[in-house]
Amino acid sequence: MKNLNELPYKEIGGFPDSFSAGNILKRLIDGLGYRYYWATDSLNTHDLQFKASPEARTSLETLEHILDLTDFVLRIVQGKYNTSFPEKEKLDFESLREHTLLELKTISQLLGQMTDDEFKSLEILIQRNDQRFSIPLWNLLNGPISDAIHHVGQIVLLRRASGNPINPKVDIFTGKNRP
Repeated sequence: MKNLNELPYKEIGGFPDSFSAGNILKRLIDGLGYRYYWATDSLNTHDLQFKASPEARTSLETLEHILDLTDFVLRIVQGKYNTSFPEKEKLDFESLREHTLLELKTISQLLGQMTDDEFKSLEILIQRNDQRFSIPLWNLLNGPISDAIHHVGQIVLLRRASGNPINPKVDIFTGKNRP
């Protein structure tokens, strides 16, 4: 496992050199990565097991869902088919956090390297049993990316409710913490 100081998205960093569809989506992913980094920074066992009501997800279960969403987005950007969320081994919190942040960074890098023609050819490829179909890329924005941002907000709220609020120096506007 990496040293926690080496994980991506402690801050967002510089802007892309140009406006393109890939760079705009890249910056959206970078914003998600920054929010996720700080929403999950210094979570403890109590925070991870906290849930708002008996039928709700715990914070840890919500983080597992966010990883499923980032897996889905990564496969889209790689041009691979998505199947139902596959069963996977349970990761401890630190591994889950690292894996999610590194996946978001990979997605961002792939989008930043994409030409406009490559970006225009992206589709959401789905496979359900023997059936394959595609969905327009627009659904990526209102679907898994928006869902992941929504769930990161839930983590911020749940950690506040469990008594461990997010670092007050986090500045989502600049993508860099205030001094």
